[in-house]
Amino acid sequence: MTKLALVLAVSALTATAALAEDAAKEVADTDGNGTFSLAEVQAVYANVTEEAFKAADTDASGELSADELKAAIESGAFAA
Repeated sequence: MTKLALVLAVSALTATAALAEDAAKEVADTDGNGTFSLAEVQAVYANVTEEAFKAADTDASGELSADELKAAIESGAFAA
C-alpha cells in the first residue's frame, strides 16, 4: 500500500510539472526577444494583473524569463 501511494504521488507531481511546462509553452514570445512581456502573458492568461506579473518577475527585469514564467504557472499565480 505504501509503494502504491508513493507511485501515485510521484505520478501526480510529474503530471503537474508536465502540465505547467506545456502551459508555459502556450505563451508566445511574439517579439522573439527570449523573454515574455505582460502583454504576451495576458494573451494566454487574461486575468494576470500587472501586480502579479511584477511579483513573478523575480529579477525585476520587466519581463519574465522562461523559468520565471514556469514558476508562476506552477505556483498557481497565473490561472487561465
